[in-house]
Amino acid sequence: MALLGPAEVRSLAAELDVRPTKQLGQNFVHDANTVRRIVASAGVGGADTVLEVGPGLGSLTLALLDVADAVIAVEIDPKLAGRLPQTAAERAPSRAGQLTVVEFDALRVKASDIPGAPSALVANLPYNVAVPVLIHLFSELPSLRTALVMVQAEVADRLAADPGSKVYGIPSVKAGFFGTVKRAGSVGRSVFWPVPKVESGLVRLDRYPEPPWSMDDKHRRAVFAVVDAAFAQRRKTLRAALSGWAGSPVIAERRLREAGIDPSARGETLDAAAFVRLAGTQA
Repeated sequence: MALLGPAEVRSLAAELDVRPTKQLGQNFVHDANTVRRIVASAGVGGADTVLEVGPGLGSLTLALLDVADAVIAVEIDPKLAGRLPQTAAERAPSRAGQLTVVEFDALRVKASDIPGAPSALVANLPYNVAVPVLIHLFSELPSLRTALVMVQAEVADRLAADPGSKVYGIPSVKAGFFGTVKRAGSVGRSVFWPVPKVESGLVRLDRYPEPPWSMDDKHRRAVFAVVDAAFAQRRKTLRAALSGWAGSPVIAERRLREAGIDPSARGETLDAAAFVRLAGTQA
């Protein structure tokens, strides 16, 4: 398996006349050791169909093809999507047939757009849509049992934060709705082209083996509506923050007490289970 280095990444970009854009959140990894480390941290193997979002020029894709049963790459950029199968054929000819490229916006992709049932998400997520993409894919694809994603370090901290911490918020709760989340390491800036202005981090999300609550679309939307309302005005008591959601401060207090939550508490102190209980109270 011939992975991509700095020279190959720049050569491919020049061939395609690709200039990484802030709009698409593009920073291409050009360090082989980094992509090997990501794949190892993901723990994927020959039994896995891996979903990759934003494969770009194919650095991580090649490393995934080396170990996974199959790779499904979702790429929004038509130039990059068109070139990726050729890159795989050139650098991993014996594995290229295991790659499927889906030219699509990952924020809008549906289960019906994805061939098969991917078991793992492994990706260098575009930094400007990292959290929405992660939440959308876990909502849309119940076959995903785990994810190992590279995001901005600040986003990684937010996703893996515990209740009560300064950076705990909507990303933390929504990721925690699906499973357990933890930081899985840091990634320096020098392994990217162009070099970003911020550090990156790895986050692992493992779906609950036995879901503690319903994962259906209606229930998830109901829970997420409470989460969004609770954090819309930070540092407000839940009684005040949820008055619009509930219809009045009085109804908000009743529902909070029904869920076993102190109405004077703040959203930053509640875990996903508490929000699930609250969403399930009588309107």
